[in-house]
Formats: sequence, structure tokens, C-alpha cells
Amino acid sequence: MNKLNDIIFLYTHGAGAGIKSEFMSNMVHDLNSFGLNTIPFNFPYMKIMEETGKRRPPDRMPKLIDSFKQQIRYYQSEYPDKKIVIGGKSMGGRVASLVTAELEKESNYNVSACICLGFPFHPPKKLDKYRGEHLAGLTTPTLILQGERDTFGTQAEIENYQLSNTVQVNYIPDGDHSFKPRARSGYTLEDNLHVSVKSIVDFVVSLSA
Repeated sequence: MNKLNDIIFLYTHGAGAGIKSEFMSNMVHDLNSFGLNTIPFNFPYMKIMEETGKRRPPDRMPKLIDSFKQQIRYYQSEYPDKKIVIGGKSMGGRVASLVTAELEKESNYNVSACICLGFPFHPPKKLDKYRGEHLAGLTTPTLILQGERDTFGTQAEIENYQLSNTVQVNYIPDGDHSFKPRARSGYTLEDNLHVSVKSIVDFVVSLSA
């Protein structure tokens, strides 16, 4: 796993729960245990929410994108010899992919890959509100981990979407938006989280192949 030493994974949260949530904290812990230097961060609105204990909606997308770019610039300046991989859970993954699409147009572009966990292709039951148009044009290696029955984009739906050939989708067995399977499926959440972590590690290692 020596290849992981050269990489920093900047990882952020979904719309309703920050980096202290069980899903986020477990994922960060497990990825770090595998040797992938995973650094979580909260968007500004989430910091306020955690400080005040009062729920608030996410910031507008331009502010979320700018906040993510600030994180990238900081870690690039602090660790100029490291490769930067960015990603997030749900909304955070969408923001990361939009940041990736924007940075591809900049001369100082320095993001090696993007990882999205539970990509929100559309709001539940609103298939007409598609949010993945930019994924068709990405040139950066991108991994999407998606529950097979995720209400924000099922496997059957995604297989009909136009995605760039640099976008790899791995499906989590019988998983919902948080990768949790149904009891009768024969899979467990623990199994699915392990599959997710291994998929991320294998993907990141492949960047240096």
C-alpha cells in the first residue's frame, strides 16, 4: 500500500449530517486504517449548524464549490508533493464532481481523481430533475459508489445515463443511499461498508499503476 502515501483524500459530507455522523466518521476511520490519508471537512453552513445545534439548509452551490476549492488550495500549498483526490457523500460528492469539472478548465489544475459515495442523480421520485449532466464530460478518473436501490439513482436508472468513460460506477449490493441492505437480502451494512472502503482503496492505488 506504499502508493497510498503519496495521496491525500479530501472528503466531505452530505446535505443533512456533517463529518461527525456515523457514516462519515466510520468511513474516515476505515480509510485511514487502510493507509489512505483521509481528511474530512465541514462546509461553512454545517460548522454553524454543529456550533448552534440548529438545523439550516446547505449553502448555495457556488458557495459550496468555492469552499471546496479553498480546501484544495490549502492542502496543495501545505503538501505540494502529494496527489489530491477529492470526494464526498451524496451532496458532497456532487460538489466534488462539479469542482473537478471546473478545475479541468484551469491551467493550475491539480486534482488526480474524484470519489462520490451515493451520488444524488435526482431527488427521490423526481427522475426529471437530473443532476449529472457534467458527468458526461469529465476527463478526470472518477469513482461513484452507488447502492443498487438508492432512491437518488438506482442501478437500473444509472445504466441509461450518459457518463464519461473516465467515470466508473461500482454498485453496492442491495444498498440504499447509505449503502444499507435489506435484512432479507443476505448482505449486511458492515459487509457493504467494507466493500466500499476496499473499492476506494483499490481505485486510488490504480491511479499510480
